[in-house]
Formats: sequence, C-alpha cells, structure tokens
Amino acid sequence: MLNANDDLQQRWWNLEAKLVERFGKKPDMEAILFLIGIQETHFMAEKITKEQKQDLMHVAVCTVLGQSGFYALEGNDEDGWPHFKQLKEMPVRGLIEQENFLKDHILLYFDKQGF
Repeated sequence: MLNANDDLQQRWWNLEAKLVERFGKKPDMEAILFLIGIQETHFMAEKITKEQKQDLMHVAVCTVLGQSGFYALEGNDEDGWPHFKQLKEMPVRGLIEQENFLKDHILLYFDKQGF
C-alpha cells in the first residue's frame, strides 16, 4: 500500500539527488532553505553572518509557504530585503508533519522554478 508520505519522500530524495549533482554534496533542509533565500533575495556577500543566514532562511520559509497563502510579500526595505505578512495560522502539527508540510512546499517551489 502506497501512502502520500512515500511519494513525498521519493520526491524529496529526487530533489536531494539533483542538488547533489549541482553542488557536489547532499544539503539538509536548512541548506535548502538557505539556497532558496539567496535565490529570492539575490543576496551576495563574502562572509554571511549567522543573523543573515537566519534572515535568508526566514525569507525562504515565507516564500515557500506563501504559495499556499500563509504569507504575503508586503514589500522590500531600503536594503532590498523582502518583508512578509502572515495571513493565516500554520496548521498545528507534530514535528514530522511540520517537516513534511515544509518539504512539500519546498518541492512545489522547485517545481515552479523549473528545477
């Protein structure tokens, strides 16, 4: 019997494999969110601070969850960083379900990017 989580896991492994091809090593969820944050902000720096890394990951989470109407882009600040408004509460779930929820949205993001 196939369940939805099996399909999600397979699609996630496929994404990881593509990212390994592109970057030469397997990224974890944080690294993938970091990549999305850079993609969305076009932020480049020689050295990235821990705070900037967290900000980039926050942009990524808001971006991917924005696809389902949880966040909306309000605009960019004077430094060009996007700011989001939360539109609806996240469905309260356990840790595994939250991770899968995020994975599903990350996969949708990469699909829309044509990756």
